Amino acid sequence: MYAVIETGGKQYKVQAGDVITIEKLKAFAGDEVTFDKVLLMSDGEKVQVGAPIIEAAKVYGSVVENGKREKVIIYKYKSKKDYRKKQGHRQPYTMVKIESLSSDGTPAPKKPAVEAAAE
Repeated sequence: MYAVIETGGKQYKVQAGDVITIEKLKAFAGDEVTFDKVLLMSDGEKVQVGAPIIEAAKVYGSVVENGKREKVIIYKYKSKKDYRKKQGHRQPYTMVKIESLSSDGTPAPKKPAVEAAAE
């Protein structure tokens, strides 16, 4: 089962267990996030296509980390004018682990935490 979601002005093809890097969200590591802009959902046999989104479908995930990408150097230069400008930029991102996909909006039941080893 996979879905195409939209977040941060971009589209991502996701399935349960994927870890995706998206534009920065206002969430901390460990927080649960829900993506409700689902554009397409497929279960292997049947494909649902939204117009533009599928109203009931949701994708559930959890934030793994927030960070910054590698630095990109911007260098501006004009010949014979003694103009040089060097600037750097690091784009912030949020890494999200996709937990489950739901075509009807109900989240998948959470698995119980692993019990401690025998005492």
